[in-house]
Amino acid sequence: MKGKRTPADRDLSDEQVMKGIQSGRVEMLAILFERHHVKLFNFFLRLCGNRVRSEDLVQDVFVRILKYNHTYRETGPFVFWMYQIARRVHLDSARRDQAVSSLEDTWQEPRSREANPDEATVLESETRMLRRALSELPEKKREALVLSRFHDFKYREIAEMMNCTVSTVKILVHRGIKDLRRIYGGIKGGVQ
Repeated sequence: MKGKRTPADRDLSDEQVMKGIQSGRVEMLAILFERHHVKLFNFFLRLCGNRVRSEDLVQDVFVRILKYNHTYRETGPFVFWMYQIARRVHLDSARRDQAVSSLEDTWQEPRSREANPDEATVLESETRMLRRALSELPEKKREALVLSRFHDFKYREIAEMMNCTVSTVKILVHRGIKDLRRIYGGIKGGVQ
């Protein structure tokens, strides 16, 4: 059945899907896309703050997964390998395009329907200030925070992705949170 996905394909693990891709069933990449594109989009959105750029970066990740599928080894979870590719895609993009866009202008949360208008306005304002503070963090601290707090990677996994020690990741996350509090406090106290 080369060239066609079967309903049973959806029940395969990510690692099994990758083995299928490696054996020539490139149509199985769609399964991985369906499973992971939203999380990757949110990862990029939190790093760069631009929706269009984030969509492009997601596409680049899946192009690279296809192009470099031969480098995948089933030594760890597929998502770990995928996020290593995502980090490289983001770093390559940032090197090509030194213009930094503001998270505050391009990243918006949907309003909560349960909150009253006053609470929604306060929440929206605080969320905007928090995003602005996050965008002002140095890249490595922001990346470590996003991977650990929003994508639930363990410090050991982040250390492997970032090619550093677990202690370095702990320091980046700890200092990132500390800096985020300081920056947020400055924004909250100084701007609004």
